Amino acid sequence: MSTRTGLRTHSCGELRASDVGSEVKLCGWVHRLRDHKGVLFADLRDRHGFTQVVFRPEDGGDLHQVGESLRPEDVVQIRGEVEKRPDGKINPKLPTGEVELRAKQVVILNRSETPPFEVRDSLSVSQELRLKHRYLDIRNPAVMEKFEFRHRLAHDLRQRLHGEGFLEIETPFLTKSTPEGARDYLVPSRVAPGSFYALPQSPQLFKQILMVSGVDRYFQFVRCFRDEDLRADRQPEFTQVDLEMSFVEEDDVIGLVEVVVAGAVGSALGIEIPTPFPRILYSRAMEKYGSDCPDLRFGMEICDITDLAAESPFQVFRNVAESGGKIKGISAPGAAGSLSRKEIDSLIPFATEAGAKGLAWAKVEKDGLTGPVAKHFPAEAGQALRERMGAEPGDLLLFVADEETVAAQALGALRVEMAKRLDMIPKKTFRFAWVTEFPLFEKDSEGRISARHHPFTAPAVEDLAILEERPLDVRARAYDLVLNGAEVGGGSIRIHARDVQKRVFATLGIDEAMAQEKFGFLLDALSYGAPPHGGIALGFDRLVTQCLELASIREVIAFPKTTAATCPLTGAPAGVEDVQLEELGLARTGPAPGQRG
Repeated sequence: MSTRTGLRTHSCGELRASDVGSEVKLCGWVHRLRDHKGVLFADLRDRHGFTQVVFRPEDGGDLHQVGESLRPEDVVQIRGEVEKRPDGKINPKLPTGEVELRAKQVVILNRSETPPFEVRDSLSVSQELRLKHRYLDIRNPAVMEKFEFRHRLAHDLRQRLHGEGFLEIETPFLTKSTPEGARDYLVPSRVAPGSFYALPQSPQLFKQILMVSGVDRYFQFVRCFRDEDLRADRQPEFTQVDLEMSFVEEDDVIGLVEVVVAGAVGSALGIEIPTPFPRILYSRAMEKYGSDCPDLRFGMEICDITDLAAESPFQVFRNVAESGGKIKGISAPGAAGSLSRKEIDSLIPFATEAGAKGLAWAKVEKDGLTGPVAKHFPAEAGQALRERMGAEPGDLLLFVADEETVAAQALGALRVEMAKRLDMIPKKTFRFAWVTEFPLFEKDSEGRISARHHPFTAPAVEDLAILEERPLDVRARAYDLVLNGAEVGGGSIRIHARDVQKRVFATLGIDEAMAQEKFGFLLDALSYGAPPHGGIALGFDRLVTQCLELASIREVIAFPKTTAATCPLTGAPAGVEDVQLEELGLARTGPAPGQRG
């Protein structure tokens, strides 16, 4: 890679001992300045690295005076001679650490105001301040490295998909609003007053139509938009690696995707990611991990002890068991000795916030159990409990008694929390898995049948006969890709038969008129020889976040929004002039932003 331009001969990370004696020109930002007994040192920084520049008094007072006038983040061009650093002054932490540039000429290309924070310390300041001055934050090499990794991973994925015969095809951003789950971002049309485009939540329908078109294998790095409440792993706009394949079954998509992802991620991280990835049934994932995106980097699986608890004198457990609920627990290794009583008690509100009505616990000692639950499991009962849960002396047993789903989800959250508190999650470990055979439908908060993934996912062939009579028992031909406890991809085999698609719409309460209005173009396409097809959407921001072991996808997006969906850099969203609204046929119903009503 050449970085040579009219202003520079080398980048700041390029010079080596072999360049000693050469005259070069560097451009970059002043990172740090030091004065050592009249000799000035400046660390010059660009995206590619650092070079130490030295200003010696004997090389001229004017030059030395310019050096003294430099300030952090000034942009400069420096011409000089590459010298070997003196013995004992070599910096082994830098690729350029054997050499320094003896300045002969300095051109100040642009002065910098005093920045609101030091670039090298940007990760320690508030996120609001970092995002407001994101251009300074990204200068930090620790931040820049994330975007370089993101680029490498994207480039590798593109190359591998190209090698597998995929065509990269762009789909529209201005499309039609369709009910897919989250709220759409709407764009008013100037040429059709009263009508709106919607920004796509995904290219789902277009990529299916591409399969009907005979494209066979499609992919796209695509921006998607969802107007939903934000969390650490969500943004109003995000990037998917979207792909679709014709004439495939689940194994075909899963097999190709895991080879491509394992190869690209392994290459970007410099490690080997073993394949095939393990596959876990959705029901098994919920039973053992309390989550449909289980973290497999540690054990502590959930254990069902309902039968043992039903025989105990503990009335709470017995009542739940007799009413058809479940008593489940986890064994936290070594926690009995490492956690204080106060720390154990702090787990109770955590469990209740996760949905449980309460939390019971017991410590495992050499001679039996101690703690609040111990008296309900004396002698043989306590031994049976220990054996069932695989517990050893020093472990802490935690129990939730509730409806099965609630107990599993609460313990799933507690399992992850305990792993963090006990430092059980290994670093630089990447455990992929597939979760399969999800339910096709679920009930929403109002008790209505809704699609678990989206309404274009194919039902299991064996379950088509019960589609209308027992929709909640129908399995989906869906599969999620999970990495270290986070969903990084979701896909399925799609419905390619028009009559099946109409049956699924009807089950969701979408009558024929609405189906034709909202999805008529899809139904029409399915009637003209649609091939069996399936695919997946990889959440690229999430994948990069997990690979770099970060807490939020905002860290890997160049200009992210806050949790309030605002952009501190630009001030978006913002008001517009009344004349713009008039052009769009819109009227303001309240005061303009910034005005009092």
